Amino acid sequence: MEKFLFAYEKLLKAVTLLVGVIAGALVLFCGFTIVWEVICRGVFDAPTEWVMEISTYCIVIAGFLGMGVAYAGKKHIHVDIFVSKMSPKAKTYADLVTCIIGAFYSYLFTVQSVKMVMLSIELNNCAPTTLGTPLWIPQSAMPIGFGVLFLQIIRSILEDIVKISRGDFTMDFEKEVNK
Repeated sequence: MEKFLFAYEKLLKAVTLLVGVIAGALVLFCGFTIVWEVICRGVFDAPTEWVMEISTYCIVIAGFLGMGVAYAGKKHIHVDIFVSKMSPKAKTYADLVTCIIGAFYSYLFTVQSVKMVMLSIELNNCAPTTLGTPLWIPQSAMPIGFGVLFLQIIRSILEDIVKISRGDFTMDFEKEVNK
């Protein structure tokens, strides 16, 4: 199980890095498009029609893609008022329960967002804007983002199972994987 977990973590780390780089590039691109809009408006008195739509898509897509990245970096919002007072063993069990619940919901969101994207493709849904962007393009960030989040939560579940089976509740998998 541990060999599988280490291989899974290395692969997932690469996927998460790729998704994170794409999310970061989209935020950077959004910044450039907004600067371009300011220049076009202020200097040339010629506002663009596409910057608002493109920058909105970039931020929304980056947000969805960043969910798994945030979870992997332990940057997701969590309330630890009770957990901080628990023993490492109790923390592991609490984490396992919350991860199982999180996995259920992230899986559900992944499946439903895939259905939404497929329906948009089937119906050829486009944004009612000047660009007429096919909606499946920005919507595709939802199943990708929730899918990576789901895989990251599964990683946490597997780590907790290994900790419980070993009886070592202070084990740091990040150090183990990077050896």
